[in-house]
Amino acid sequence: MPVPLDLELAEEALLLRAWRTEDATALHEAVRESLAGIGRWLPWCHAGYDLDEAQAWIRHCRERWVAQEQFAFGVFEQDTGALLGSAGLNQRNHVHRSANMGYWVRQSRLGRGIASHATRLAARFGFDTLGLVRIEIVALPDNRASRRTAERAGARFEGIARHRLWMREEARDGAVYALVPADLES
Repeated sequence: MPVPLDLELAEEALLLRAWRTEDATALHEAVRESLAGIGRWLPWCHAGYDLDEAQAWIRHCRERWVAQEQFAFGVFEQDTGALLGSAGLNQRNHVHRSANMGYWVRQSRLGRGIASHATRLAARFGFDTLGLVRIEIVALPDNRASRRTAERAGARFEGIARHRLWMREEARDGAVYALVPADLES
């Protein structure tokens, strides 16, 4: 059964929902605020990031959601509606019932457990709604913050995979973590 674009995942102070066209300005502002932090790890977060790129990303996310291939959630503060970051499932493998998890949090909201909480919510959606049996989180080995987030979300470190990531026109090793449904029970 298709996952509707109006799906919302809410828990405590967080609200995860599909990106909407009207989120483009908030996304642009959050990315621009976060260049010094996440720009080091995520190539799409660069100094020239503009409103057109935010709009294009949101269109892409909505198209991939409708195709049931990628589920990118904006992460919002439930009370105020403020954009906190993003978490989502991509690289969906239907044969092996797995996907990749990505996440980021805007610079001004780091250190509050938002990413690990959003990761757990998005993972629960993946297991319960999409029927996934495995979710991978892959980070550059020296991205300590992302690795801690994976661990706090309950993911288990499985190893360093050689040339697992393609970033800035070169193959890079990746620290591979995985979540399986039982990991969310602990």
